[in-house]
This record gives sequence, structure tokens and C-alpha cells, in this order.
Amino acid sequence: MALLLLSLGLSIIAAQEFNPRAVVQRNYNMARISGVWYSIFMASDDLNRIKENGDLRVFVRNIEHLKNGSLKFDFEFMVQGECVAVVVVCEKTEKNGEYSINYEGENTVAVSETDYRLFITFHLQNSRNGTETHALALYETCKKYGLGPQNIVDLTNEDHCYSKR
Repeated sequence: MALLLLSLGLSIIAAQEFNPRAVVQRNYNMARISGVWYSIFMASDDLNRIKENGDLRVFVRNIEHLKNGSLKFDFEFMVQGECVAVVVVCEKTEKNGEYSINYEGENTVAVSETDYRLFITFHLQNSRNGTETHALALYETCKKYGLGPQNIVDLTNEDHCYSKR
């Protein structure tokens, strides 16, 4: 259900400017995703991890493709009601569009699809203490879109770091 709602969010966001022929689902040119991105929605099989104060609830500000092939994420998250800025570097794996990082366990972060211009979706797989969690994150290049609360976490609400600026 959460995946369906995330897909609906993507559909509405890109409806006016969307070109289905521009959507890339493999053979990514990761250098093209460098730039300012905004978190819109997240879905997970463990909602507690992406709800307010969840360890996977982050608000992306910038993504940079590094010369060595790694991805640098500049994001914010809430810690005891305060917005904390964090920069992390995910190491490239052998698979195109896939990266790894150790944070709250072993993680893979992989691009699911993008059009490089309006949106990008990432799939996160986290393994911690023998438990696996999957999350999908939808990012956009501008803050003009946003949907009301759903059965997934709407990151455009005023309870996060963007509204604290």
C-alpha cells in the first residue's frame, strides 16, 4: 500500500512536466543527479524508522556525485527537536546506481528511477541485528509540490528541518 501511495505521489508531482521517455531505470549517469534535492515522501516496511524521530527519517538537501564514483548526501534530521546537519559519503558498489554505507547497520542505497530533472527515487536496504528494513525515498528538485498526509510519511509537512530555516 505504501509503495502504491509513493507511486501516486510521484505521478502527481511530475504530471505537468513529466516525460515518460525520460525516465531511467538502469544504466544511470550518476553525475547527472548532482545538485539540490528535497525530500518529499518516504515509505518503509517499518514505519517507526521513518516517522518523527525515526533513525531513517532524513531530509536531503544536496546530493553530489564524487570523482571516485561515491555519492555524498547532505541532509538534516531532527534530534530532540533540533535540526542537525549531516554529510555522509556512500561508497560505490559493483552495481550501477548502488552504494553502501554503515549507519545503524549495513546499508545499500540504490537508485530505483529518475528523470535527472524533476525526481529521483532511492531504495534503502538496512540490515541491523538480523532484521532487514526496506525504505523508499522520493526526492524532487524544487519545493513547490507536496501532498497531504497519507499512509506513508509526508516529508513536506512543517515538522521538519526545512520549516526551521
